[in-house]
Amino acid sequence: MLRSTLIYGPAILFTRLSALLLLIVVTRLINQEEYGLLTLVVTVGEMTDAAVTNWLRIALLRLGGKGEISRGSLVLAGKVMFCTTMLALVIAAAASAFVVPERWVEFAIAVCTYLVVSTIGRFALTVLQMQQQHTTYSLLECLRGVLQLAFPIAAIAIFPGSFLVVSLGTSVGMLTAGVVAFAVASRQVIAGPARFTAHELFALGIPLVAVALVGFGMNSSERLFLNAFHDATAVAIFAAAYVLARQPIDIVGHAINVGIFPEVMSRFDEEGPTASGELLSQVMALMMQLCLPVAAMLIALSGEITQLLLPQSYHGRTGLLFPAIAFAVVCANLTSVVYGAVIHAHKRPWLLIVATLLGSVGTISLSVVLIPRLAELGAAIALAGGAVMALAACVVISERLTPIPVPWRDIALSLGTACATGVAAYLVAALLRGMPVLVPLTVGGGTGAAMLLLMTWLFRPDAVRKFSTAIRRRIRPVRE
Repeated sequence: MLRSTLIYGPAILFTRLSALLLLIVVTRLINQEEYGLLTLVVTVGEMTDAAVTNWLRIALLRLGGKGEISRGSLVLAGKVMFCTTMLALVIAAAASAFVVPERWVEFAIAVCTYLVVSTIGRFALTVLQMQQQHTTYSLLECLRGVLQLAFPIAAIAIFPGSFLVVSLGTSVGMLTAGVVAFAVASRQVIAGPARFTAHELFALGIPLVAVALVGFGMNSSERLFLNAFHDATAVAIFAAAYVLARQPIDIVGHAINVGIFPEVMSRFDEEGPTASGELLSQVMALMMQLCLPVAAMLIALSGEITQLLLPQSYHGRTGLLFPAIAFAVVCANLTSVVYGAVIHAHKRPWLLIVATLLGSVGTISLSVVLIPRLAELGAAIALAGGAVMALAACVVISERLTPIPVPWRDIALSLGTACATGVAAYLVAALLRGMPVLVPLTVGGGTGAAMLLLMTWLFRPDAVRKFSTAIRRRIRPVRE
C-alpha cells in the first residue's frame, strides 16, 4: 500500500504542483472575472465529463482485468467512449448558453475542447493502469503537468489574456500528453476478443452515470450558485482558496486511491470481502495519518499562503474558507477512497446514488440559504455540509455490504498529531508576523513539519521505519 502511494505520489504531486503554479501565474496575468470564467469552464467540463464519460474508467478497471489487455476490449470501450463524448459535447454546448449567456460561444469552445482532450488522456492512462505500467503512468502524468503549465503561459504571452486562451493552452498540453500515453499503451495490447460485452459495460456504467448526475449538486453547484447570486469575481475568490486548500490533501488521497483501487478489487475477487475490508481499514488509517496533519498546516498558515501565492485583490477574503474546504476534502476522500471502494467491489454502483443524492441535497440547500448572504464563505460551508452528508450515507450503505474495521486508535493519534502540528505552526508564524511573509510561512511550516515528525516518531516508530525502508528502495535503483 505504501509502495503504491510512493509510485503514484510523485506524478500526482507534480500535476497538482503544476496546477498550483498555474494558479499563481494566471491570477496575475488575467483579472478576477476572467479567472472566474476559467474556473467555470473546468466546473462545467468536469460535471459533464463525470456524467457522460468518466464512468468508463471505473468500468474498464472493474471488467477489463489487468496485465495483458486485449484489443477487442479496447475497441469496444473506444466505440462507447466516442458515442458518449459526442453526447457530452451537445450537453456542454447547451450548458454553456445557460451558465454564461453573454459569452456562451467562447465558453462552449473552451468546454468542448476540454471534454475531448480529457477523454483521450483518461482512456490512455486507464489502459496503462490496467497493464500495470505504473512507472510509465507516473512519468506521463509528470509530462502532462509540465505541458499544462507551459502551454497556457506561452499562450497568454502571445495572445490577449482571456479565459479562452488559458483554457485552450491547457487543453493542448493535456492532448499532447494523452497522445503520447496512447502510443505507449498501444505497444503492449494483445490480439483477442473483448473480455466483456457491451451489456456488461453499460450495466456497470449506467449507475455510475446516475451517480454523477445526482452528484452535480454536491461536487460543483456552489460555484454555479456563486455566479448566479453574485458574479464571476466571487467564483474566482472561492476557486483560488479551493485550489490552495484542496491540492495538498488531494495529492495524498489521490496517490493512495490510484494504486489501491485495483488492489482492493483484486483482493475482493481473490480473497473475499473480509480481506478487502481489512485492507481498506489500513487505507483509512494511512489516509488519516497523512491527510489530517496536512489539513492542520493549511489552516494554521492560510493567511501566509494567500499573501505569498495570490495577488493583493485576493488577500483577506480566503482565510476563513480554508477550514471548511479542508474538512470537506478530507470527507470526500474518505467517501471515495474507502467506503466507495466497497460498493464498487460488490459491483453495486447504483447504491452510490443514495449517498451522492443526499450530499447534493445538502450542498444545494445550504448554498441557497448561505451564499446570498455569505458569498464565498457560504459556498465553503455548503461544500462541507454536503460532503459530511454523503460520507455518512456511504458509511451506512457500505457497512451493510462489507464492514470495515475502523482504526480508532490510529485516527485518534492522527488527530492529536494534526492538532499539535497546526498549533505549533500557527504560534511560530504569529510571532513572526510583520516580517516578510516568506519568513513566518517558512519558519512556521518548518516548525509544524518538525512537530509532525516528532509525534510520528514517538507514537508510530514502526511506520517511520517502514517509510524509510520504502524510500531507500525507491532511491536505490536510481543510484544504481
